[in-house]
Order: sequence, then C-alpha cells, then structure tokens
Amino acid sequence: MSQPDAPTQKKKTFFDRFDLPQTQDNKYTEVALTKHKSEGLFLAVRTRWVALSAIAVLIVFVNPVIEVLYYHFVLSLFALNGWFMCRVGRVGQSRAELALIFVDLALLTITMILPNPFAASDLPLAMQFRFGNFVYFYVFLAAGTLAYSWRTMIAIGTWTAVMWGIGVGVAWWVAEPDAALSDAARTAFSAYPRLAEFLDPNEILIGLRLQEAVVFLIVAVILAFTVRRFNMLLLNNAALERERVNLSRYFSPNVVEELSHNDEPLKQIRTHDVAVLFIDIVDFTSFSEGRDPKDVIELLRGFHGRMESEVFRFDGTLDKYLGDGLMATFGTPFVGENDATRALDCARAMTVTMEIWNAERRLAGEPEIHFGIGLHYGTVVLGDIGANRLEFAVIGNTVNVSNRLEALTRSLKVRVVISDALRDQVLRESTPALEGFERIPNQSIRGISEKLTIWTMK
Repeated sequence: MSQPDAPTQKKKTFFDRFDLPQTQDNKYTEVALTKHKSEGLFLAVRTRWVALSAIAVLIVFVNPVIEVLYYHFVLSLFALNGWFMCRVGRVGQSRAELALIFVDLALLTITMILPNPFAASDLPLAMQFRFGNFVYFYVFLAAGTLAYSWRTMIAIGTWTAVMWGIGVGVAWWVAEPDAALSDAARTAFSAYPRLAEFLDPNEILIGLRLQEAVVFLIVAVILAFTVRRFNMLLLNNAALERERVNLSRYFSPNVVEELSHNDEPLKQIRTHDVAVLFIDIVDFTSFSEGRDPKDVIELLRGFHGRMESEVFRFDGTLDKYLGDGLMATFGTPFVGENDATRALDCARAMTVTMEIWNAERRLAGEPEIHFGIGLHYGTVVLGDIGANRLEFAVIGNTVNVSNRLEALTRSLKVRVVISDALRDQVLRESTPALEGFERIPNQSIRGISEKLTIWTMK
C-alpha cells in the first residue's frame, strides 16, 4: 500500500528569515495594519507634497530662469503620482502600488540624468552628474518609511541603484565628449593629473556614481529593517490591545488596568475567599416558547448588557454567561477589602435596574422579566484552566452553593437569596443597612448535605 506523498515545504529565501512572525488572524491585527497603512500613505503623500513644494521654491533660487518651469512640471507629476499611490495602496501586496513606485524612480532617474530639453545649454552631458541631484532620491526613500513594508523599502533601494547604474551607463554610451574641454583641463592641471581627471567636464566619474548607488542601497536596507522593527512593535501593540479587550469582557476597567501592569497573574493557581453571585431569568424556557428567535436574542442581549454593567460598576469579575443568566465573582483576581459588600450592593443594584427595565417594558406592552439572584461567600480555587485555549476559572463548593441559592429563589418566591456566610462577611467589612432581608434558618438546599441559614429579599 503506497504512502501519501509528504507535503513539500517551500524553501526559505534569505529574506524570508526576516519576515514578521506569523500572528493569528484577528480583527485587532487587521485593523492595526489597515490603519497604519492608510495613515502612513496619507502622511507620506502629505509629506511628499510639502517636500515637492519646498523643492519647487529651492530650484528657483538655485536656477532663476524661465526654463526652470520644466522641473516644476516634473514635480507636479510626482505630486500626481503620490495621489495615485494613496488611492491604490492597501495592506499586503499591491502590484499597482509597486508599479507607481517604479514610475516614481524611473521618472526621477530620467530627470536627473537628462538635461532640461527647454534650456539652451552648452554643457556636456557628463556635467548633469556634477549638480548633486542624486540627493533627491533620499526624499522619496524617507517618505517611503511612512507607508511601505520593509521588503518594499529594499525594493526601492535596489531599483534605484539599478536604474541609476543603467542611466549612468547610457549617459556614458551616448555622450559626445568635447575634446577641447578635456584638453583644456589637462593643460591647466598638467602637474595634477588626478585633479585634471576629476575636473574634466566630459568625465562622468563612474566610481563616484557607483558610490552613490551603493550608499543609497545600504541606507535603504537600514531603513527597511527599521520599518520591520516598527511593524513588529505595531503587531505586538495590536496583540496587547486584543488581550486587553479580552480582559475587559470579564473584569471591570480598573481591574483590567491592574492586570495590564502584571506579568501573567492569572496563571498563578491560588485559593482564597471570594463572593460569588448568580443571576438567572425565571421560567425563561416557557417565556421564549413561541417567540421569534431574534426577539429572544435581543432580550438576552438587553438582560446581559444591563447585568454586566452592574457587575463592572461594583468592580466585579464576569466569570461567564450561562444562557439566560450569568455568574460573577467579587474578590477575583485580587482580594479586596469589601468583596462581600460589593457583591451585595451589586445584587441590590441589579434589582433596581431590572425594575426600571420592567417599567419600560410595561409601557411598551411587553411582559416583565422575572429573575433570581443567589450570593454566597467562601473559599474557591482560581486560575487558568485548559491546554491550548485557556480560560480563567473559579471553582469550588462556594460556586455550587451560590448556584443552588439562586435556584432556591423560585420555590421561595423571592428575588435575592444570600447565605449566612456572606451576611457575616458583610458585617465584618462594614456596617451596611441590611433591611429588607428575612432570615430562614435550617434551610435544605439540593445537593448540599448540611442545612444552611439563608436570608431572602422579595
């Protein structure tokens, strides 16, 4: 029996070793890259227009003749090309964008090497290289760091070096040297042959042109890896933002702020006392029967949103959604001085919020939402669980008791049931007003072997 062919791996090139690390696709990374690209292109085009405007003014002072308008026309082409780049630019490979970059460099090379066609000049073609025009390539290279990838930056450096080399070669090939000028230079500096060669108007100085291209390419590579490093920081920041948003789904804003300044505090498995709160919609199954699923989902969103806000308002942790209910803890991931008090205050605030919402529903002709809340205080185990997909979990008998207390609200026809342990802890933390609660001793609770003293509020 033949074995299936092993998957072939693409051989990595030298540049593949420097690619950005593969990150899991997520909206935060995509948004960060898209935002960086769009802002970078916009800034690059604005910078280009400012630079071109400055150059347009500069060349008038350097060469105050009417023929300089030719270069103004060329500058306007660069400005227009920049606008096109902004239109076609996007995250990832864009052939149109690369083509426009190529047009940029080709146009600049031609402008630097060929003389102004509208200017009457008796200078040899080689003199075009004596004006130091190559420095203008650096303007486009610098602007490229604002928007392009590190590979594109290396491409800009490579293309420029190649085009400049080709341009120099063509100029050397087609130039018609003025022998009289060369003779005059050799005669004037006969005692200094190297100086005579350097000052020869017909001399292109190939070595110097090569130096320009090589140094430009080196600078382009250095800037490319600077861009790569910046992009890595951008991706890391996107990952951190994603983690921060994930934390904000479970913890209140101030707890998220605290967690963001700690090194992996959730991975530390530990045991301490916390207050656990369960809230659930009563008879949700019968309530949702016969209703449009979209209406049911919207109702759950409204319920969860309101209850989640109260949990976070009292610095609680949203442990999980439970269909038509949720579980919240107070004292996780960090123990506070008044965890039980905040849990009880949260339960009271939830009842007020539900009363307001039910009043709104009555005015809209919609049925009221009945709910039950259970609270208990005791020892739990908390930390990350799972292998590949981690989840912050709070487990222990305290969680089970709290869940059973919430279920007890149905048979007792009350809205809130708290344990005696939670009430005692509230009294130890402060001296709050506990009016409205009725004591029920020796209450049997399903799944709990011993009877508990509970307190109820209608």
